[in-house]
Amino acid sequence: MEHKSIGIVGAGAWGTALAESAAQAGREVRLWAYERETVEEINAYRTNRVYLPGVTLSPGVRATARTEEIAAADIVLLVVPSQFFRGILTGFAADLAGKPVLICTKGFEGGSGKMMSDVLAEVVPGALPGVLTGPSFAGEVARGLPTALTIAAPDEALGNQAANALGSRTLRLYWTDDMRGVQVGGAVKNVLAIACGIVAGRRFGSNAQAALIARGFAELSRFGIAMGARAETLSGLSGLGDLILTCSSPQSRNMSLGMALGEGKTLADILGSRKSVSEGAHSAGSVVALAKEMGIEMPICEAVRAVLAGEMDVESAITALQSRPFRAEADRDRLPPATPRKAHRNAP
Repeated sequence: MEHKSIGIVGAGAWGTALAESAAQAGREVRLWAYERETVEEINAYRTNRVYLPGVTLSPGVRATARTEEIAAADIVLLVVPSQFFRGILTGFAADLAGKPVLICTKGFEGGSGKMMSDVLAEVVPGALPGVLTGPSFAGEVARGLPTALTIAAPDEALGNQAANALGSRTLRLYWTDDMRGVQVGGAVKNVLAIACGIVAGRRFGSNAQAALIARGFAELSRFGIAMGARAETLSGLSGLGDLILTCSSPQSRNMSLGMALGEGKTLADILGSRKSVSEGAHSAGSVVALAKEMGIEMPICEAVRAVLAGEMDVESAITALQSRPFRAEADRDRLPPATPRKAHRNAP
């Protein structure tokens, strides 16, 4: 089946960029926004100045506040922050059964620690699930700059259909059936990007930045394998690729948050001045809690969590990491068996 119409839930930077990219590929796009003023601005002026400034949207993008217009599309993309994911999804649940639904949210649900695919399975058990993720800055995708992403779906035919619907000459999509792996990479890298931002904010230099990315990837890999992810997924676009991008540029909301922390600003002041969401700030607690439950050592993520929770200041967290005992680099003796922690986490 060819998907000619795309429904996108969430008109933040990433949702708007995906809408523009799909429109450039010749698709009919309906973009749902929570704020009515965003709907009016997109339709009247072809801009979304709050979330994606500097981009003029194609005529093929039409914004709406009506859930039924989104549900009428051939395929639906969910692009909302993880902390609002369940609530917003519930409003669309009655219309999504039997429909291809791609999750474009990176993170774990607060409190439950569930992956977004677990939440989708609970709220809309009849949906055909998939995940779209990988190294991508919204502005570059919206402007048609070359980007490669991963589509994860349990069925290759569904993955190929989604790739044909969203892909273009400048947006290359690769399929995998490892839905757990791509979600782990997308969630954990945001936490690590905050740590890299702190290093940049403290001006510790390129050596420290490279070391933190490498040791951060070791943490991501330990965690992912324990969660049932495949190693090749974690070293691909949705894992290592996304980690490198978000840890290397202040365009990353998570890295820029860390930079502000490293420069001495308070978390309350940083978040209070932002309209956009830094997912790592919401995922850190879930990542560390899951790691402790599985017996996984993640000192960098734990340091980020402690700073965000106000349990440590930045200087104390840095000192604690630098004072850790010397050890072998390889993790081969520190990995638990690759057994998912609970049955519901083994769902796609």
